Amino acid sequence: MRGKTIQVFLTDGSPRGIKLAEITSNIEQAIFIPRSKMNEANNRTEVSRPGIYFLFGKNGEDAKSMVYIGQSRNCLDRIKTHDQKKDFWNYAVLIISKTESFTQTHIEYLEELAITKAYEANRYALDNAVNPRKFKVPETMEADLLDNFDTIKILLSTLGFPLFDIIAKEEKSKELLFCKGKEALAEGEYKEDGFVVFKGSKANKDLAPGCNTTIRRLRGNLIERKILIEDGDIYVFQENEIFSSPSSAAAQVLARNANGWTEWKDKQGKTLDELKRK
Repeated sequence: MRGKTIQVFLTDGSPRGIKLAEITSNIEQAIFIPRSKMNEANNRTEVSRPGIYFLFGKNGEDAKSMVYIGQSRNCLDRIKTHDQKKDFWNYAVLIISKTESFTQTHIEYLEELAITKAYEANRYALDNAVNPRKFKVPETMEADLLDNFDTIKILLSTLGFPLFDIIAKEEKSKELLFCKGKEALAEGEYKEDGFVVFKGSKANKDLAPGCNTTIRRLRGNLIERKILIEDGDIYVFQENEIFSSPSSAAAQVLARNANGWTEWKDKQGKTLDELKRK
C-alpha cells in the first residue's frame, strides 16, 4: 500500500457537519451528511447526482452497527425517502463521480459489489432485505469499477466507517492476545477501532452477580445475534466480534467486570497495558 493524500472539506467549518472527502487525483467523491443536516444538504448540487449511498447507525445501544446500501439517479431524493421510513440511521455517505461519469450500469454494479463485500467483511449488520440483481459488464468497464470500489473503501474508512475491512486472524501475528479464566480461553487483537475477539474463543457461561447492566445487556445481545452459542458449560464465539474496548471484550469472555488492559496478555505474559501504554 502506497501513501495517499485525502482532502476533506468541511462545508460549514464544523467537523460535525457536511463533509466532502476525495483522493484529489481520483474521480470519486464521498459526501458525509449527518441526518440532522438534511435541510442544509439541499443547498449542495453534488448530492443530486447519480451514485451509491450508505446509511449508518445502530438499532439499540448495544446492537451491532448497521448499514443500508443503495443506489439512485438522485442520491439526496432517495435518502429523503429513507428519512421518512428508516429509523436506525444517523449518518449518510454518498459516493458520486466528480466528473459526472457514473451511469445507471456503474451504480448498479457498485451497489451489488458493495453489498456482497459488506456481507463478507461482517463488520456491520445489513438492513438490506433484498440483494440486488447480479449482471455482467464488459471486462474493461469492470476493471474501472473495481478501481472505483477500492477508492470507496478508503474514503469510507477515512470518514470512520470501516465497512469493508475484513477482521482476519493471523496465526503468526505478534499482536495476538489471550484472555483466560475458569473455562474461558479467548484470542483477540487490539485494532484501530476496537478490540476483536476471534471466532472459536470460549467464554465463561454464567455472569457474576456483580456484573453491571452494560455487561448484561451486551451478553444478551451477543446471544440473540447468535455470536455466542452455548456448548456445555461455556459459550463459543461463532464469528469474529469487535468490541468498543479491551475491557468490554474481556468482560464478555470472563463473564464479570474486568479491566481488559490487564486481562489481555501476549504469549510472553505481557499485558496489553505493558505492550501499548508503557
